[in-house]
Amino acid sequence: MRDTSLAHEFEQRRPARYAPEEWRARCELAAAYRMFWHLGWHELIYNHITLRVPGTEHFLINPFGLMYREVTASNLVKIDLEGRSLDPDAYPINPAGFVVHSAVHRARADVACVMHSHTTAGQVVSCQRDGLLSLSFTSVFYTDRIAYHDFEGITLEHDESARLAADLGDRNIMILRNHGLLVCGASIEDAFADHYLLQRACEVQVAAQGSGVALRQPDHAIAVHAADQFDRSARQGHQNRLLFDAMARFMWDSDPGFCR
Repeated sequence: MRDTSLAHEFEQRRPARYAPEEWRARCELAAAYRMFWHLGWHELIYNHITLRVPGTEHFLINPFGLMYREVTASNLVKIDLEGRSLDPDAYPINPAGFVVHSAVHRARADVACVMHSHTTAGQVVSCQRDGLLSLSFTSVFYTDRIAYHDFEGITLEHDESARLAADLGDRNIMILRNHGLLVCGASIEDAFADHYLLQRACEVQVAAQGSGVALRQPDHAIAVHAADQFDRSARQGHQNRLLFDAMARFMWDSDPGFCR
């Protein structure tokens, strides 16, 4: 249920060297980078969002050295699971980004998109012993649904990939302890929606903890019930696509240059 008007705009700008499916994926991924930039979910030239090229094991990643606002559909780098660039004369990629994202793409054929961020609120919660608490309206959606991976240093060692994938298991949300957030999904819209809600949950938790008053936490059974409700309602239908398309239109209206 894609926004057909925007899909038409993307197709009108498609270079002949790209198949329609890959070009649409490139435009949507470039739009996601612009969304992260707009929302402040970036670390200057660091961090990554990756998206699998439809029908392949290859995935797209941002060029190392460019800010998110500079990412375009055509300068995204297509790489294989070994980290080899498949684009001639492509930009370099950040090795740490490859280790994190290849771990998920290699282990999870059901995952199309992986998002990793170092937001302030996400890092604060990642440093807390108990991680994300089932405290707020948004955070209860993830009750008993978050994986955790212990800090091992900068993610440059390839053998960490296996441990990272094992800790993630079949979940789509992981907090990298003392590091940041990792969200994956079967589509870019699913990953974006979960990252948005996870980030909001972290922001509210940090604000609530800093308020200086006693906090009331829902009973665990109620939090589990709310998470089940979320799975049955918000995760069904086309809500995540509607959200992503609305943000993509906003990015298009702000600067359609990402689709080039």
